[in-house]
Amino acid sequence: MSFRYEIRLSGEGGQGLVLAGKILAEAAAVYDDLNATQSQSYGPEARGGASRSEVIISDDEIDYPKAVSIDLLLALTQESCDRYYKDLKKGGILLVDSDAVNRLPEGEFRVISAPIIGLARERVGRALVANIVALGFIAGISGIVSEKSLRSAIEARVPKGTEELNLTAFATGLAEARLLMKN
Repeated sequence: MSFRYEIRLSGEGGQGLVLAGKILAEAAAVYDDLNATQSQSYGPEARGGASRSEVIISDDEIDYPKAVSIDLLLALTQESCDRYYKDLKKGGILLVDSDAVNRLPEGEFRVISAPIIGLARERVGRALVANIVALGFIAGISGIVSEKSLRSAIEARVPKGTEELNLTAFATGLAEARLLMKN
């Protein structure tokens, strides 16, 4: 039986969600030999406005490239959480930044709350890499794409000279996700 896994990365412009979506799709398609599509949407004011990136991963053809039944939703802002949580499928995962999302919605999904941006700032030294910390969380929580593939896609996609910083961010998110999943 084939699988289809839908991920929506949401927040505001400038948080690197489009890049994170491209990295996730590339890891799946190029390195894990799965089918993947990536699309994005952002408000009229790119930096600071609403932003989202969607990735669909499947072992079969993807006949419709838009996410309609979200398996995992990343919300880095309260606005994005409020706007998109209703699209989560029953049993899906809502991953929120605990410092930015104070009102958690209720539903038939699992909520995982972690200080994603804070970890990027405090452990990695740059809030700018919160998107890559989030990819570490997604890898550790879902296992939908291999860690090795994500590392390779990160090295291929991030700006030259920032590879080590971004790999540290990924490892930070991955380690924190593993701790959360043990509990």
